[in-house]
Amino acid sequence: MKEPVPRHQFYGRRKGHALRSHHLQLVAELLPKLRFDPTQFPSPHSQFPSPQRKLGSSFDIDSGVRRNDVDRVWLEIGFGGGEHLAHQAELQPDINFIGAEPFLNGVAKVLALIEQKRLANIRIHDGDARYLLETLPDASLERIYLLYPDPWPKARHAKRRFVTAETLDHFHRLLKPRGLFLFASDIADYVDWTRQHMAAHGGFAEEGNPLEPFENWIETRYEAKARREGRQPAYLIFRRLDDA
Repeated sequence: MKEPVPRHQFYGRRKGHALRSHHLQLVAELLPKLRFDPTQFPSPHSQFPSPQRKLGSSFDIDSGVRRNDVDRVWLEIGFGGGEHLAHQAELQPDINFIGAEPFLNGVAKVLALIEQKRLANIRIHDGDARYLLETLPDASLERIYLLYPDPWPKARHAKRRFVTAETLDHFHRLLKPRGLFLFASDIADYVDWTRQHMAAHGGFAEEGNPLEPFENWIETRYEAKARREGRQPAYLIFRRLDDA
């Protein structure tokens, strides 16, 4: 998706170390076929293939029967290296996944996982997720994951955090009634920040045990590092309340 004239200031890196040759090939050949276009969602010709269909080894995703309903869609914002996204997509082939990640090296890693596991139910937004949130239609998502976002720990940088009143308005609009927003972080201040913003919004109810990982959880390298360094992750579940 080509982003419009920038309305949001982007913070962070777009690219890290030079990509290996195969990762470059995946970005050149596979990413264009898996890039998600929110302006075409939903449509009579879905961007997702039929349930439980595997990706062809030749990256041919256009053949086969298309599914016309896209009722079950989960979004992961900032998927990093894509471990959690690919894990969930492999476990649940009947659910369609959109992964949003602007960091090219992370996109290349998830493309490699998609190729390795032959996953057909993932589409990728490789730009600023805020434009994606603005474009998706109302009540189009069952779940939204925001896992270990950049904490921007300095007070003067707190406004850069992804959880804001505006973002939560989008989450509330995009989630189906009783849909879930799942947030994980090992930074206590960001956990408190998120709870305060959710309470101020008023459209969500927290549930579950914050010390218990989400269902079908897979520990990422970042989380393992946090535990080694003595930081306790929190797993927050917020359910969208039915409109009054």
